[in-house]
Amino acid sequence: MTNRKSLILLAMLGSAAMLLGAWGFQYLGGMAPCKLCIWQRYPHGAAVLIGAAALAAPAIRLLPLAGALAALTTAGIGFYHTGVERGWWEGPSTCSSGDIGGLSTQQLLDQIMAAPLVRCDEVPWEMFGLSMASWNAVISIGLALIWLAAMRFR
Repeated sequence: MTNRKSLILLAMLGSAAMLLGAWGFQYLGGMAPCKLCIWQRYPHGAAVLIGAAALAAPAIRLLPLAGALAALTTAGIGFYHTGVERGWWEGPSTCSSGDIGGLSTQQLLDQIMAAPLVRCDEVPWEMFGLSMASWNAVISIGLALIWLAAMRFR
């Protein structure tokens, strides 16, 4: 039987699993995250806290909406990151290579020296043609739908 509490718990545990997976890739797999990867983690952390609050205070009816917004936020960042990885648009200059046309030798050297250790515009891992950022976007949309379904219950 599906009820509000079980849906909240499922969505909360989904975000916790996403965080654990990211930390696993980082600390067990040795894959350092880029800036956009880190940005995608914050909304999952918020969703876990929102889920705990929603379970502790079921009278606050709008908490599942906040959880859905957190999930949609990380999905949006994941989609943006996917576009950066695929070259659909440029990412932040602090973690992407950017255009080097028209740079002087000194400017090019300065850019190389200031380059991040982990770039946002490279795909370090993918499965079935989707990068980690893409998987985050897809799974997070599913989590947002679970949060929204939890709102239906009174």
